[in-house]
Amino acid sequence: MKNKVLIVGGGMVGAAAAVKLAQQGLTVTVLETHPLDAMQALTDETIDIRVSAINRLSEALLDELQAMPLLRNARLAPYQQLEAYEQENNSLLFDCEELAATHLGHIVENRLIQASLWAQFERLGIKVEQVSGTPQAIKQNTDSVELIYPEQSYQADLLLAADGGRSVVRKLAGIGVTGWQYQQHCMGVLIKLDAPQQVKTWQQFKPSGPIAFLPMQYPYANLIWYHHGNELAQMTTLSNAQLKQEIQNHFFDLPGEFEVLQSAVFPLARQHANQYHQGRVVLIGDSAHTINPLAGQGVNLGFKDVAALASALEGAEDIGNAALLRRYEQSRRNDNLMMMSMMDACYFGFSNEIAPLRHLRNLVLKVANHAGPIKREVLKHAMGGVV
Repeated sequence: MKNKVLIVGGGMVGAAAAVKLAQQGLTVTVLETHPLDAMQALTDETIDIRVSAINRLSEALLDELQAMPLLRNARLAPYQQLEAYEQENNSLLFDCEELAATHLGHIVENRLIQASLWAQFERLGIKVEQVSGTPQAIKQNTDSVELIYPEQSYQADLLLAADGGRSVVRKLAGIGVTGWQYQQHCMGVLIKLDAPQQVKTWQQFKPSGPIAFLPMQYPYANLIWYHHGNELAQMTTLSNAQLKQEIQNHFFDLPGEFEVLQSAVFPLARQHANQYHQGRVVLIGDSAHTINPLAGQGVNLGFKDVAALASALEGAEDIGNAALLRRYEQSRRNDNLMMMSMMDACYFGFSNEIAPLRHLRNLVLKVANHAGPIKREVLKHAMGGVV
């Protein structure tokens, strides 16, 4: 039985794939330039500015991987409402009570998600190899795949690229991408609130780009601010007190007084791999697709990749079989493309001041908020189809 898996990248999606495939009895090795001390990360009081909005489907996967109990004992914040609006009197509000659910999802620090998965490695016999530099070549034959580094090479039956949007493995495999850079950048701001635990995440659309509020575990929250790159670059030169003043000038719905702790700016890009596999090389997560982070769906799509790949490979005699890998791609490609297109439609549809379009989109939000069964179906989809 051909069952050796090599995973390049131990981030959230790569680590989830490692745990899931090891649970299925496969022999898994993770190649990582910066191995994580899981227990130290889970108990570290330093707050990560990078967060994800984990939907209910991802939560179910993390429970299955035995990571969710660790997160519940660390830091996470369930959110019960999600609101999107341009004008406050025309908002679209999703509430978990509409589906008799306890919550819509969780806002969790990325590093904690990663650590909760790495904490499973030793128990499952997942091997971690610390690598330096970047891989130089991939050699494949009908039976195996070899990943070659300057000073060492690794051989397996299947090679998973989980090394992000700028995936070196994808490039070495000869898989191209289509996509573009958005004109705007995004600033994330970690704040400390003088307010009770918040349960609503909201997003306001503005001509210069959307802004959003993500409630983390008390007393923290994360602000997301889309703007032109040069504007945000100037803001990085401000002191925390000056940045707070800028935030107060643009974020009008913050619950009470706050302190700016940290900020970071990153560019936005959309790209989609032309194929998800080549021979015995398979792409998952951002190596296969990067999406506008408008609704925080990126890692949720990556976790769906993991579940789909594991389903395709379960019980296989040869995990590098082309038919199995095609099945994985077919199960994920259209879903990823649909989500990418939906996010772009929202992004481009709202980021302008064209008067007729402004009236139309506010009407759409108002009508959608009273759409009954349709609204509930959209809400179920946003939760990942799990209630």
